[in-house]
Amino acid sequence: MKRTCLLFINLLTLYSMTQAQNPAVNPPKAAIKPKELITNGHKRIDNYYYLNERENPEVIKYLNAENTYLDQVLAPVKDLQTKLFEEMKGRIKQQDESVPYKEGAYYYYTRFITGGEYPIYCRKKGSLQGTEEIMFDGNAMAKGHNYYQLGGYEVSDNDELAIFAEDTVSRRLYTLRVKNLKTGKLYPEAIPNTEAGSFAWATDNKTLFYIKKDPQTLLGYQVYRHVLGTDSKADVLVYEEKDNQFYMDLGRSKSKKYITIGSDHNGVSTEYRLLEASKPTGEFSVFFPREKGHEYDIVHYKDKFYVRTNWKAENFRLMEVPEGKTTDRAAWKEVIAHRPDVYLANMDVFANHLVLGERKAGLTNIRVINQHTKADEYLDFGEPAYVAGISYNPDFNTNILRYSYSSLTTPNSTFDYNMDTKEKTLKKQQEVLGGFDKNNYVSERVYAIARDGVKVPVSLVYRKGTKKDGTSPLLQYSYGSYGYSTDPGFSSTRLSLLDRGFIFAIAHIRGGQEMGRRWYEDGKMLKKKNTFNDFVDVSEYLIKNKYTSADKLFAMGGSAGGLLMGAIINQAPQLYRGVVAAVPFVDVVTTMLDESIPLTTGEFEEWGNPKNKEYYDYMLSYSPYDNVEKKAYPNLLVTTGLHDSQVQYWEPAKWVAKLRALKTDTNQLLLHTNMEAGHGGASGRFQALKEIALEYSFILNLVGERQ
Repeated sequence: MKRTCLLFINLLTLYSMTQAQNPAVNPPKAAIKPKELITNGHKRIDNYYYLNERENPEVIKYLNAENTYLDQVLAPVKDLQTKLFEEMKGRIKQQDESVPYKEGAYYYYTRFITGGEYPIYCRKKGSLQGTEEIMFDGNAMAKGHNYYQLGGYEVSDNDELAIFAEDTVSRRLYTLRVKNLKTGKLYPEAIPNTEAGSFAWATDNKTLFYIKKDPQTLLGYQVYRHVLGTDSKADVLVYEEKDNQFYMDLGRSKSKKYITIGSDHNGVSTEYRLLEASKPTGEFSVFFPREKGHEYDIVHYKDKFYVRTNWKAENFRLMEVPEGKTTDRAAWKEVIAHRPDVYLANMDVFANHLVLGERKAGLTNIRVINQHTKADEYLDFGEPAYVAGISYNPDFNTNILRYSYSSLTTPNSTFDYNMDTKEKTLKKQQEVLGGFDKNNYVSERVYAIARDGVKVPVSLVYRKGTKKDGTSPLLQYSYGSYGYSTDPGFSSTRLSLLDRGFIFAIAHIRGGQEMGRRWYEDGKMLKKKNTFNDFVDVSEYLIKNKYTSADKLFAMGGSAGGLLMGAIINQAPQLYRGVVAAVPFVDVVTTMLDESIPLTTGEFEEWGNPKNKEYYDYMLSYSPYDNVEKKAYPNLLVTTGLHDSQVQYWEPAKWVAKLRALKTDTNQLLLHTNMEAGHGGASGRFQALKEIALEYSFILNLVGERQ
């Protein structure tokens, strides 16, 4: 369920108007088939439980009927949808290229061609003046598929072979393949049900390791060793995760010395296992055994490891430990102490420098420390709301740090920073076509006081001249779960709203990690309602301070942010003109009781286990589906994907069916199911814009904008 993501960003009260234009347009009604559910002695009746029958023709017919109804209701803004799509597409530089990075003897980069939906993965040997080698052409590989996703690749030490993974269903079950980059031929290996990006080569250039996923729960739970050219049925199981509350990943250390298996209990516990890549038939050894409440990350550096750990440090601290002594906590030495006002988020290591990603006052910072002199510095970014992060830096022996930067008004930018001379070089800034000028836009950072006195940061952006007298429409976005921070970055698609007079606001609510680890802890488990309260309190702040008014305030969230949307319209429906809930996690209790549903067990430390009555009662008190009642709701657009692996399609489908049966208003209630995609929506850089165009046309029409 990690109902992340990535996300993904209703029409003037059009229902009665549409009825007058076309009396035949009536919303579908899902059949009522009561099912009794009893937990902890408490009985619930679920009238739409049967909608989880994916292969049931009746269910498919209902989903298609909802899609048809949406098309009929939104017919008056079909031209606007098309215009928005072309507008957003027109801002994208079609023939584009990423900034190359050097790894081993090659420079690697991706490029797009005019009209191409997918990237082409390329490399050049020795220098950027070398001959281009195309490793993977995403456009060619996607042919014949309604959905296609290349789930990462890993090149062997001799630069001749590449492991890669591909998904053609959007179920996040990837097939692992191996390609000879010299000849272009594929090896016969086609290993199904693997984890994207979680694979590694040994130094012998023939042995590889990968994670196998359970096709039902979608949990990666086994690590196998495979020798190129052999039957994968004979692959050796080298590790199996017995605790289904742990997620796993696998990779190679930056130093290339170790293959690592990481096990993570969703914000509760971490454990790493290591194997020297030069000894592929050896045994993995535990770096430090898992403990409840102890999370850590590791980076190998020469003869020691740096350890980012929350041991006796809620916001994490940095320690180091010699190789061979990692399980002896007495050998761990503190490098950076815990700080109550600074969250240590991540790290990278170079031959002569240590780089830390930190968060303070809700903003990201990059700190550079000289390994020899211990002198350190923070990079200066100079804007009130922005996001900066350490980019991919595979070269260990360099004094150049690559980092990313953007803000609500500054397009995505890639910089190289000389850690010795302090010189910054802009390597590339996202080119936004169509006459974009960042000076036409303004960003702000304000704080709303939540009902319990906590200051909640809010990042805003709007076009210069936009009125702040309560008459401007405003779209408020948030996520607020898993400690995922919603940073104020740039979006070219968002310009379609800003240029039509909208204000865009990001509410940095509890459940994220913008303000440190405590910000996350105070928005999960038995404190989850803080997330919803914060969002509503930010809405009231924006109305009170005349950024907008209730009849022009819109809300948007996806996945766990869709849960947020469901909760806020149950709590304060009068505050919102319209709401977009993308792939929403809304049937919290039923889902968390079903351990056969993908990823449920790994979520217990985020939401609680409802088999425990205390958590059951608390979750039941906010679960959007369980709290639908007879009252007026805002205009609502709900989206989902039939093959969604994170939030199953039936959650939003059931929610819409129940809302349709109980709501007392004539506002729009629309459900769009992508019958060919999953949690992330459509694949391809342009196809995804059609979904955003749908959402924006829905919102814009509600304020009378049809141009």
